[in-house]
Amino acid sequence: MTRVESNNSTKAVPGAESGSGTPVEVVMVTGLSGAGRGTAARVLEDLGWYVTDNLPPELIARMVELGSSADPPIRRLAIVMDVRSRFFTGDMPAVIEQLRARGVPTRILFLEASDDVLIRRFGFARRRHPLQNDSADGTLSAGIAAERVRLAGMKAAADVVIDTTELSIHQLHRKLEEVYGGGTPAALQLTVQSFGFKYGVPLDADMVLDVRFLPNPHWVPELRQHSGQETVVSDYVLSRPGADDYLRTCDHLIELTTQGYRQEGKRYMTVAVGCTGGRHRSVAIAEALGKITGSRIDEGADGPVDAVRVLHRDLGRE
Repeated sequence: MTRVESNNSTKAVPGAESGSGTPVEVVMVTGLSGAGRGTAARVLEDLGWYVTDNLPPELIARMVELGSSADPPIRRLAIVMDVRSRFFTGDMPAVIEQLRARGVPTRILFLEASDDVLIRRFGFARRRHPLQNDSADGTLSAGIAAERVRLAGMKAAADVVIDTTELSIHQLHRKLEEVYGGGTPAALQLTVQSFGFKYGVPLDADMVLDVRFLPNPHWVPELRQHSGQETVVSDYVLSRPGADDYLRTCDHLIELTTQGYRQEGKRYMTVAVGCTGGRHRSVAIAEALGKITGSRIDEGADGPVDAVRVLHRDLGRE
C-alpha cells in the first residue's frame, strides 16, 4: 500500500525569510537506501529545486544564506542526506531547529520501502548496502535492519513519508510533483529540430518526421539558394498538396505524445523533421510546427507544452 503521511506539528510558517534576502524554502530528503532518494532528487531538480547531496551540517545554514542573496536567488533548496553522512550523528535535529527558529520553512521528506523490495532493488543494482559491513553477520538483510533503527527518529520527525514499495518511478514522480510542485505540473519543453537525412538522424530525437515526400525546392532554380526560413521557400513548401494535412496531423500527434510524456514525468521532447539536406523542406515544416504549437502558448491555452524552440541542425552546412 502506498502511504503519504503528514505531520502538521513540524511545519514552518510560510513566507518566512532567511535573513534580509529572498525567502528560501528547504526540504531535507532522506530515507532508506534503495527507497528512491536519487529519483526524488532528480524530480525535485526538474521541479525547480536547487539540489545538494550530503552537505556538511555546519554548511547548511550558510548555504541558505548564500542562496537567499544569490543572483538569481535560490528560493527552494533540497538537501539529500543518507545514512553514511555524519549528519545522522545527532546534528540534523539541531540544524533543522536552527533553520526554523530563523523563520526558514523546513520540511523533511522520508522515503521507505519493504525489506523484500529493497533486497530486490539492491540485487538488480548489484550494490552493497552502506551498513552491510557494519552488521553482525554482514548480510543485506542485517544492513537494512540496522538502517531502519538508525533512521527511526528521522522517520518520526518527517513531514512527509512516502512508501515506494508498490510505486513505479513515474508514480513516485507524480506524488512528489503533487507535494513539492507548487500546485502546478512541471513545464515540458518541446524542441522542433530540422535536419538532413544525408547527415544522419539526430540521436536525441524522440519523434522523427520525414518530409521528403514534398517536392524539393532544390530543383527550382530561383529557390535553390534560399532556405526554408525565407518566405519564398516556406510558401512554396506549405502550398504543396498534402503539406497542410501533414502539418495538422503531426501537430495532433505531438500534442497527444506530449500529454503522455507529461503524465509520465518527462520534461523534454525533441521532434526531428528531416528532408534530404536540411535546408528547405524540413526547415519550413519545423518553423511551421513551432508556430502552431507556440501560438497555443501565446494565447494562454491550457496544454501539455510550456515552451517551444525551433532549431536547424544542418542549415548552412552545404
